[in-house]
Amino acid sequence: MIKSLNRALVLAAAAALLAAPATRPAGAAEPIRIGFGMALTGGLAANGKSALVAMQIWRDDINAKGGLLGRPVELIFYDDQSNPSTVPGIYTKLLDVDKVDLVVGGYATNMIAPAMPVVIQHNMAFISLLGLAVNSEFHYPKYFAMIPTGPDPKVAFSKGFFDVATAQDPKPKTIAIVAADAEFARNAADGARQNAKAAGLQIVYDKTYPPSSVDFTPIVRAIQATNPDIVYVASYPPDSAGMVRAINEIGLNTKLCCGGMVGLQSAALKTQLGPLLNGMVNYDFWLPAPTMQFPGIMDLLKKYQAKAPGEGVDPLGYYMPPYAYAYLQVLGEAVEGTKGLDQDKLAAYMHDHTFKTVAGDIKFGENGEWAQARVLQVQFQGVKGNDVEQFKNPDTQVIVAPQQYVSGKVRYPYGDAKK
Repeated sequence: MIKSLNRALVLAAAAALLAAPATRPAGAAEPIRIGFGMALTGGLAANGKSALVAMQIWRDDINAKGGLLGRPVELIFYDDQSNPSTVPGIYTKLLDVDKVDLVVGGYATNMIAPAMPVVIQHNMAFISLLGLAVNSEFHYPKYFAMIPTGPDPKVAFSKGFFDVATAQDPKPKTIAIVAADAEFARNAADGARQNAKAAGLQIVYDKTYPPSSVDFTPIVRAIQATNPDIVYVASYPPDSAGMVRAINEIGLNTKLCCGGMVGLQSAALKTQLGPLLNGMVNYDFWLPAPTMQFPGIMDLLKKYQAKAPGEGVDPLGYYMPPYAYAYLQVLGEAVEGTKGLDQDKLAAYMHDHTFKTVAGDIKFGENGEWAQARVLQVQFQGVKGNDVEQFKNPDTQVIVAPQQYVSGKVRYPYGDAKK
């Protein structure tokens, strides 16, 4: 008990140090303070820490240009420990104690949703980072989503996966859907069911599993027993790795898999799983393909990759950094565009403008989602060994949907593609 208390005190002290404002010279302009929680420990930490590095690069870039409204920018943040129960307290502290000027969301649906009631109560404009359909329940007019899932996010998240499947000959007829029993995965599975129905696919397996699961062999065996033509999996990083291993261990006999696995975008899991990924088709949001060379993106990645070894974060930076940098670009432009920090004016500006960012042009539509979806489906091909350098080659991760971003051909069926 004493050890646990001491550890809690140490963590609290560390968080306070992270959030503490830097000493300012006398007469210096009062900073604009942007507050947020971020997954810096726990199951989402690999992505959360990667996002934070990109956000700090944006802070340094904007301050080098004179800050916002002639004032320097400070980031005030706390570790949410990848635990949704910590989030309301963090945002309450940021707004009621730290008195930050602006707030943004931390990483991931499961961490963003618990922040919403606090943000709404304080009437703040709020941009979230890769949250899937968070506002579908709240309908908060000052919410904005930095995720390319468009105005119908649940459906758009997996639509490309089903487009790839139904373009094959013969067309698949049956599907198995499995998802973690958590906010993100439930939303993704809802969309997959709608896409399956639209594609005329019969759902032969449709179940959730506890987020605490560590053995996925029984789940994959149960899926195999239904002999589905395609399999859709919605999972978070720890279970994505376990699921990939179980699929390979059992030799899942299906034509296309898996669509909605979070974690396969990070270098840590790519290098850990290596050739076990071959043949899998999964979502992604950005890759260094010729079709996705947006202005400023390679400059950002150059800065990020130079910092990554010292920060111990994802050495590639393809997944989180473009969007973590971009959502602060949007917020910063709104502050400059409205010439102030009025939350109503900031929200109106973000609704009315198109933003040019390192993640491409962004226009917000209904419910604060992107007006136009741009979810990629990527197939791992020719992965050999566990070297991270191979993943800098676009040929190991081929974009197979949507059509305007395609960089190669899908290998089908899965049994052949994984060889």
